[in-house]
Amino acid sequence: MAAAAALEAVAPTGALWGLVHDFVMGQQEGPADQVAADVKSGSYTVLQVVEALGSSLENPEPRTRARGIQLLSQVLLQCQSLLLEKEVVHLILFYENRLKDHHLVIPSVLQGLRALSLCVALPPGLAVSVLKAIFQEVHVQSLPQVDRHTVYSIITNFMRTREEELKGLGADFTFGFIQVMDGEKDPRNLLVAFRIVHDLISRDYSLGPFVEELFEVTSCYFPIDFTPPPNDPHGIQREDLILSLRAVLASTPRFAEFLLPLLIEKVDSEILSAKLDSLQTLNACCAVYGQKELKDFLPSLWASIRREVFQTASERVEADGLAALHSLTACLSRSVLRADAEDLLDSFLSSILQDCRHHLCEPDMKLVWPSAKLLQAAAGASARACDHITSNVLPLLLEQFHKHSQSNQRRTILEMILGFLKLHQKWSYEDKDEKPLNGFKDQLCSLMFMALTDTSTQLQLVGIRTLTVLGAQPDLLSSGDLELAVGHLYRLSFMEEDSQSCRVAALEASGALSTLYPVAFSRHLVPKLAEELCRGELDLARDEPTKCSRHLRCLQALSAVSTHPSIVKETLPLLLQHLCQMNKGNMVAGTSEVIAVCQSLQQVAEKCQQDPESCWYFHQTAVPCLFALAVQASMPEKEHSVLKKVLLEDEVLAAMVSVIGTATTHLSPDLAAQSVACIVPLFLDGNISFLPENSFPCRFQPFQDGSSGQRRLVALLMAFVCSLPRNVEIPQLNQLMRELVELSCCPSCPSSSTAAAKCFAGLLNKLPAGQQLDEFLQLAVDKVEAGLSPGPFRSQAFTLLLWVTKALVLRYHPLSSCLTDRLMGLLSDPELGPAAADGFSLLMSDCTDVLTRAGHAEVRIMFRQRFFTDNVPALVQGFHAASQDVKPNYLKGLSHVLNRLPKPVLLPELPTAVRIAALQCMHALTRLPTTVLLPYKPQVIRALAKPLDDKKRLVRKEAVSARGEWFLLGSPGS
Repeated sequence: MAAAAALEAVAPTGALWGLVHDFVMGQQEGPADQVAADVKSGSYTVLQVVEALGSSLENPEPRTRARGIQLLSQVLLQCQSLLLEKEVVHLILFYENRLKDHHLVIPSVLQGLRALSLCVALPPGLAVSVLKAIFQEVHVQSLPQVDRHTVYSIITNFMRTREEELKGLGADFTFGFIQVMDGEKDPRNLLVAFRIVHDLISRDYSLGPFVEELFEVTSCYFPIDFTPPPNDPHGIQREDLILSLRAVLASTPRFAEFLLPLLIEKVDSEILSAKLDSLQTLNACCAVYGQKELKDFLPSLWASIRREVFQTASERVEADGLAALHSLTACLSRSVLRADAEDLLDSFLSSILQDCRHHLCEPDMKLVWPSAKLLQAAAGASARACDHITSNVLPLLLEQFHKHSQSNQRRTILEMILGFLKLHQKWSYEDKDEKPLNGFKDQLCSLMFMALTDTSTQLQLVGIRTLTVLGAQPDLLSSGDLELAVGHLYRLSFMEEDSQSCRVAALEASGALSTLYPVAFSRHLVPKLAEELCRGELDLARDEPTKCSRHLRCLQALSAVSTHPSIVKETLPLLLQHLCQMNKGNMVAGTSEVIAVCQSLQQVAEKCQQDPESCWYFHQTAVPCLFALAVQASMPEKEHSVLKKVLLEDEVLAAMVSVIGTATTHLSPDLAAQSVACIVPLFLDGNISFLPENSFPCRFQPFQDGSSGQRRLVALLMAFVCSLPRNVEIPQLNQLMRELVELSCCPSCPSSSTAAAKCFAGLLNKLPAGQQLDEFLQLAVDKVEAGLSPGPFRSQAFTLLLWVTKALVLRYHPLSSCLTDRLMGLLSDPELGPAAADGFSLLMSDCTDVLTRAGHAEVRIMFRQRFFTDNVPALVQGFHAASQDVKPNYLKGLSHVLNRLPKPVLLPELPTAVRIAALQCMHALTRLPTTVLLPYKPQVIRALAKPLDDKKRLVRKEAVSARGEWFLLGSPGS
């Protein structure tokens, strides 16, 4: 009974016989998947499949045998994880034996072996057995591409899971693979083959006596000459093959004796791509080579690189040649020398100097830059190379500077000197006496000061850059040098209009050096700028507008040097005092002068963000002062001063908003809490105790029937509270939010109502989800709905809707879709439709004052993509359904959304329906006034040429129609 049961379990069922017959004899493909599915489900075993295939596998007709093995192999590819170790042994023996079969059978056999190479249950020794059988029985390169790829896959699988067993084969494995790969031409297979060779080398397989053969079988493809066919479905690019082969060639020093002559030969050829590939490969090789590998080839390598840099007509070849020289020098620099070994670095650098230095002295200076580039490429490779070359070249260049009297020649020489000075910044020297520049510092400073005082702007610019680099070298500039340098920077910062580039460079240098030498700038520059500022106040008082440019430069210089905490404590009071003096005196301080001071304060605030101490100092010093000036200006008086009117102008308030916001964003939560406890009560309760000079003629009540001037200062409150970290608790938040909502719909002062709406939205965005947020949202929705009904508040209610929607869109709040739908509904509104269309631009764009990442707003990544996906279909549908007078609103809203979406994101989202709609939109645009469209006519006609070749007929039809209308635009009778 037991034997009968066992036989019954093994015997194939009638259904399996039928599936096998349909696949083998009926040439149907479907049964293979069905058999595999049945094996997975346990209906059959692999052994039963083999039994059912018995007659097919023994059939005298090769095609029938091949078909039977193909079925078994396809089943194994899907079911190999279910095999037991004993089954794997029998199957591998079967497949190895079949490798001797007819050539028609081999592809199916290889597929089966690929499946078995993935088996976890593969017993030890069988991987070696399989590979030996393939190496011995199969002439791989006579197989079709797909079957050769299968062989590479088998080898790759075994190398990944059976590495130690394969290494046991020794060099036989390497030799076997060389036979497999030899003659491969298909790029798909080459990528896999190159990866195998790289693994052979990097994983330390034995190469034995076959190093040269392995090199030959791969280097025969160098340099890669491959152009992918049009519409290549495999996506293999020439660069893929280049990088893969380069990784092989540069993977071992053992290839050096064969590879370096090949690289030299290809660099010396006339083929640009071969030059580039060879130089880049040499660069990669230097990472693994040592002096031993390079020694015999250094003269030839240097000769080839030198020629390419001196004579090349290609910037790419020059750049790669310099990079290769850099890598060669770095390779020689890091090699460990024996006591009795030749120092190849010194001899190599001597060759470079011998061939280049004389060009630095030629009167026509024809090859001076190529020579300098070669010397700097080598010098930048190591501290030792830098010292060697600099010590030989600097004296020569210093001498040449004095020999040449023309400014343009001196500029060229100083540019070269500057290049060598920059290289020294890369290396640190513990011993001051070892610094190679110390012996040249007096001469270098002399040259620098000569350049700074030259009449040539270009030479002055190089002198400024040289000063910056010399100053970055510790202990190179003496106190006297620094005082003189600061004086020159002061002079250059106030040069006339035709030397703007020098002024900008001088300001940048002042900023860089003041960080390193704060005492020198505090002592020698800040006092001069303070005097200049006083003179500027007098000029303004005398109403001398011609002096305003000098006043502006002084402000720029003060902000430029405010890089160190000690300097900020001097410059910030100067700037604030200047602003206060403008407020108190009888100066004619216009909008531009006040904005200029605020811009300087803004730049100082940005510099202070790097240091928490400076950040808090700026905040507690500048912010109360700005609030005090603004509050003073908002007070009702019989006669307003000119400045008080200026302080309340939109442009000035915007500049102050920027200063306050920047001064707040980097505060620690503790310090921010201290500040918010003073500023919110100022606006809600009129508490002015923290303001300097807080004697005002009446109370400050911007929310309680305050004057329009006081209400305008809500913009400053917005700048502060909307820049706070999210975890800072805002006192009296409920009252503040209600006051903001009320003010946002006040029609008397549009700018203050907008500021209130923005402030409300900025706070709403940061609130955590919960009851409080829901209450504020309901408050805003009720106010919006009441205001949007016919009445005097429609415009203000719309503005509140727009900003609240943006606050919610940025954080993916569920209510954002409802508000967006409400906004979309307003596109058909006769009064608010155009504004609603422009509102989509606001929703998709980045703001500068509120709802910014810098201001700690909750801005989710890809919010634009989500908004696009959720709303564009409705916009397109609304466009088609809208009346003719409303269509432009939908069109403009859609264009704003598309315009703000990154193109790489937009293109995959544009199916044929959307392409047609876009063309219809372009057609509809021709209904707009001709004078508005004419400037865009050539651009649109060019853009509409591409969809004329679209693969969809309907798209081509719309493109023809739209392009025809644009062609006729502006023509007589159209």
